[in-house]
Amino acid sequence: MTYAPATGALAWTWALIALPALGAAILLLAGRRADKWGHLLGTATVGAAFALALALFASLSGLDNKSVHMDLFTIISVGEVQIDASLFLDPLSAIFCLLITGVGFLIHVYAIGYMSHDAGRRRFFAYFNLFVAAMLVLVLGGNYFMTFIGWEGVGLASYLLIAFWQLKPAAATAGKKAFLANRVADVGFLLALFTMLGTLGTVDFAGVFNGAESLTTGTSLALGLLLLVAACGKSGQWPFQTWLPDAMEGPTPVSALIHAATMVTAGVYLIARSNVIFSLNADVQTAVVVVGALTLLFGSIVGCAKDDIKRVLAWSTVSQIGYMFLAVGLGGGAYALGIIHLLAHGFFKAGLFLGSGSVMHAMNDQTDIRRFGGLWRVMPWTYATFAAGWVAIIGLFPFSGFFTKDPIIYAAFAREGWQGWVTGGAALLGAALTAFYMTRLFVLTFHGPRRWTEDVHPHESPAIMTGPLVVLGLGSLAAGGLMASPVTTWLTPVFGETHEAHGHLTHTQVTIAATAVVVLGAALAWFLFRRGTDEVPRAAAWPVRLARADLGGEAVNRGVLERPSRFAAGAAVSIDARGVDGVVNGLSAAVGGTSRRLLALQTGFVRSYALSILSGAVIVVAALMVVVIQ
Repeated sequence: MTYAPATGALAWTWALIALPALGAAILLLAGRRADKWGHLLGTATVGAAFALALALFASLSGLDNKSVHMDLFTIISVGEVQIDASLFLDPLSAIFCLLITGVGFLIHVYAIGYMSHDAGRRRFFAYFNLFVAAMLVLVLGGNYFMTFIGWEGVGLASYLLIAFWQLKPAAATAGKKAFLANRVADVGFLLALFTMLGTLGTVDFAGVFNGAESLTTGTSLALGLLLLVAACGKSGQWPFQTWLPDAMEGPTPVSALIHAATMVTAGVYLIARSNVIFSLNADVQTAVVVVGALTLLFGSIVGCAKDDIKRVLAWSTVSQIGYMFLAVGLGGGAYALGIIHLLAHGFFKAGLFLGSGSVMHAMNDQTDIRRFGGLWRVMPWTYATFAAGWVAIIGLFPFSGFFTKDPIIYAAFAREGWQGWVTGGAALLGAALTAFYMTRLFVLTFHGPRRWTEDVHPHESPAIMTGPLVVLGLGSLAAGGLMASPVTTWLTPVFGETHEAHGHLTHTQVTIAATAVVVLGAALAWFLFRRGTDEVPRAAAWPVRLARADLGGEAVNRGVLERPSRFAAGAAVSIDARGVDGVVNGLSAAVGGTSRRLLALQTGFVRSYALSILSGAVIVVAALMVVVIQ
């Protein structure tokens, strides 16, 4: 890997991180003095970072060798191992910076209105800025160690934001669940770092990628699987998917930022950045494909059975990230397809989440779609922007999802042998289910009879909230079509030339099949729910009950992870209390008992001590006489 010198605007790459980090520091240190203006500062720093990201993108596009590396200072220097705090800007990190700061800025603007009556708004924006800064460290890190610092930073920020309303038990629990689930998965990242240092002696991207071909098959397999475990945890993929829906307990702007522009996209970024490692081993790529296909079906099936507007969208994210994992697992040109879908997803998922927040704002924070209906008349702006996100995510022509999801389905069918039919079929079925549950959500929320409770009086959100919705709605409609070809070309220096694979079905056949299943899924949902639904769910068949129970994901976690861990912890406590502490306490009791008995000899009477001395002398003389006589 060769780099261009960081000159001009590119020399200010570090400021991209410094701006939101400085905003977070000021808001946290200023305390209550920043209550009146903290939200404005927090939003302004991210807006400035977006402007800088645009300048960096323009400067990078003018270079022949589109990559810049910047060493800041040395973090670790032990023997031959040296790890620097360094930044790396290339086509992949550049588009992530635009997504993080651009969509992040719109979410910040929306949050000004959404959090206007919250007493902790200044602290909220401090955590928001910290989240953006940590994600920028993650994507701009010049080596795996810097990426890991950002990786842990977004984990911390997500905990602070998901549990922001910490006096609400469900929010506090959800924050801890997200934090612990990610810490378990992050062990994979740590072990991957140790593997790189042990086998290659470096964690720099150039050193790892240049030396990757020298790794044995077993080492490359282990390294790829460890990175996959880390990616699954951060992106909420199977088997770590259960924390992501619970994260909806945080404020809605948090949900939008996590799902659209920051945390859950980190796993896709890690695999894309490590494409050299994953491309070395076909078994690792198969593992990524299996995780992606399984998760996209898992999320879409559960999404069909949920009634909480934000949880439906959360399971939708689980499913859509599954499509991205499927794409990057396929390798080759599909790497770019996964990134394009990620970018388009950033627009429509941010718009959908913020739209759900607008609905909640109008419905006294109710989230049950069975109590909505008919909102299109009283919330026209929210309705229009939500509709844009709906047609984009289900993939109707000519909207975003059609240009980003259909190519992934085609690439899945291009996999050799029976695997192509399985993965392509899973992706096609996921598209049908997505159309069904998103149409169900859309119809029950905005159409059909009004099922409002007496205490609600729905109304449109203020302009500070609807403005970002309009921008995201327009992006949802057009982003996929506008970005597909340019982004593929832009990412060529990272992933190489794209060579189209020819599989079991042609482009035309995939397009017809995908459009047919999407129309069928949407039409079925419209027919079933156009007149509303029961407020209390009726007794359902076992597949529906299983989907409502998250397909047993929580039960599996309790049975496979929680209960064995609690048993092991209980056994360790018992061994410690009765074994280790028992030996120590027993020895202490023996010494104490013996000392108390010996204490009885200390009478304080001189005659007793004289008798003891005389007895001792007699014993010594007698012993000497025995020795002499012998």
